[in-house]
Amino acid sequence: MEIILWIVFGALVGWVASLIMKTDAEQGALLNIVVGIVGAIIGGWLMVAVGERGMSGFNLYGFLVALLGACVLIAIVKALRR
Repeated sequence: MEIILWIVFGALVGWVASLIMKTDAEQGALLNIVVGIVGAIIGGWLMVAVGERGMSGFNLYGFLVALLGACVLIAIVKALRR
């Protein structure tokens, strides 16, 4: 059941990040899920690197950490595509 929560959470985070980074037209649902889940990993790692706590679960803080990581991921991909 937890894997379904991660997929839904990843889809939501990936979709919001794609709206913020203006890549929504380029991404489909599957890519939104991947960006959201990988973004959660990157965001958790970034927060631990600056001395804060990483992903703490499915709550507002976790959403914001995952959103930060997803936006960083999209920015890196956009920079590499240029």
